[in-house]
Amino acid sequence: MQFNSVQFLIFFPIVVGIYFLVPKKLKYLWLLISSYYFYACRNAGFALFLLASTVITYGAGLLLEKSQEQKKKKWIVAGSLVINLGILGYFKYTNFLLGTITGIAQVFGIQVQRPVFDFLMPLGISFYTFQALGYLIDVYRGDSKAERNFFRYALFISFFPQLLQGPIERAKNLLTQIHELEEKRLWDYHKIVSGFGLMLWGMFQKVVVADRCGIFVDAVHENLFAAGMVETVAAAILYSIQIYCDFVGYSTVAIGAARVMGFSIMENFDTPYFATSIQDFWRRWHISLSTWFRDYVYIPLGGSRCSRLKKYRNIMITFLLSGLWHGASWTFVFWGGLHGAFQIIGDLLRPIKKKVNDALHVKTEAFSYKLGQMTITFGLTTFAWIFFRVKSWDQLILYFNRMFTKINPWILFGGGLDYLNINRDDVKIVVAFLAILLLGEIVRYVKKVDVGEYLWQQNLWFRIIVFIVLIMIILVYGEYGIHFDSGKFVYFDF
Repeated sequence: MQFNSVQFLIFFPIVVGIYFLVPKKLKYLWLLISSYYFYACRNAGFALFLLASTVITYGAGLLLEKSQEQKKKKWIVAGSLVINLGILGYFKYTNFLLGTITGIAQVFGIQVQRPVFDFLMPLGISFYTFQALGYLIDVYRGDSKAERNFFRYALFISFFPQLLQGPIERAKNLLTQIHELEEKRLWDYHKIVSGFGLMLWGMFQKVVVADRCGIFVDAVHENLFAAGMVETVAAAILYSIQIYCDFVGYSTVAIGAARVMGFSIMENFDTPYFATSIQDFWRRWHISLSTWFRDYVYIPLGGSRCSRLKKYRNIMITFLLSGLWHGASWTFVFWGGLHGAFQIIGDLLRPIKKKVNDALHVKTEAFSYKLGQMTITFGLTTFAWIFFRVKSWDQLILYFNRMFTKINPWILFGGGLDYLNINRDDVKIVVAFLAILLLGEIVRYVKKVDVGEYLWQQNLWFRIIVFIVLIMIILVYGEYGIHFDSGKFVYFDF
């Protein structure tokens, strides 16, 4: 079930209505049933893999707490990691691994018939697997206690707002709140209103901004032979916005839906395109995943508390694994490596940049300096997103070929874009909605509160007008429905 579906518009009010009516002792069970129904709507068989991951890590957590031997604990964690990552790897990386082996064999002149396995990958498997493994590692480290109530733990893994696309929650936050359901006040008008506002804003980001940007991006990628510099550069910029609004849209709806029910789940994005460096970008982008890799990969490898060479090694390993997590393709791995390289180069250039700034008396606290940093960072991330979007190395080569060899600025003043079947009025509409998006981002950046909370702080008349306007924009200009292929969220594939 997708957030941008009529099915969810029926499902969510029913779930929330019953949730507030059932006795407090039964609320977590109702949410558990609702979450499994939400997940099974797409494919009932997928729920078995979700249940398997839940059972394995639940049992492993109890064994860890009972065991007194450190060696035995390590074997328990290792076994659970192998099983869970094995399931994830089978569905996500089997064809990638076989294709890589076949390619290597062909390099050495060995002709191998590559087998292809055609199966559906369970939705959200990368997200709930990492959430379950994060819990297990926390129990192993003593950072969290093992959960004894299986159904509460099952809800922690399957909580429907963040099940399919995150944020990847921690036991200290979400599992603690599940335990507190019987004690705290759940009906909170403030949270309901601000949560509803967040859900509307997230839907605007997804079905209006992201999916309308996606129309142009898809058109360019489908007509690369005819495209030139203007179209490919524009497509790269719009894809940066598309993938951000697609992902932040889901996270925003998830946070808003959870807030309506009295839950507070972690922020996943903090105006990442206002970042002043690649390192700052990763503090703001997909925060739940970047902190997961920081806590469970980068720091255990030694983090930055080691020699500079080892620090750079740790950065590259972390980002290569992050790229592989995002997709079973070498272009994704290269994308991760590119971000790692950006961070390493930035660290190496930092003392040189400081000397240059001091020598030229550059005002580093001025807005103009930060604007320049933001522009450079956005340019680097946009360049890297090209590797994320293309489907093959051949397409990547063609993309850069058209970008750098077909210089065509005059196309902006004629009808040269007609081959993309893009209406110029639609372009104007997208520009207008990008301006609204920018306004929301500025509010988040300056006020340090999300749009839902900001609207709550305003007068009732203003809040009602904004709600009505957002609903009308979503209904009139949103891209959705059974004939719209791009209606799903991009990160469902990861």
